[in-house]
Amino acid sequence: MPMKRCLLEGKAINSLSDLYDRLERGLDLPEHFGRNLDALWDVLSADIEGPFTIVWQQAAISHKQMGQDFDRVVRLLKDLEQERDDFTLIIEEEGQ
Repeated sequence: MPMKRCLLEGKAINSLSDLYDRLERGLDLPEHFGRNLDALWDVLSADIEGPFTIVWQQAAISHKQMGQDFDRVVRLLKDLEQERDDFTLIIEEEGQ
């Protein structure tokens, strides 16, 4: 099965709502996704078939705009990376 890759552009993600919008499109999240961090964990840990990768480009821009929400999301995604052997998170601080 080919690897799914969801690209997040930091300059376009200024809030959790922006992030959820991009993830919904990029990973084809199910309709029942509740647009909160608990629901994000549920769908990413159980509903999305792997392997898949999330690449967050220019993450420093999102971090500046989102503050603690960014930290919570990254922590969730890093926990998911530990939980699933078919998921990879790539954080690019600058426009690499």
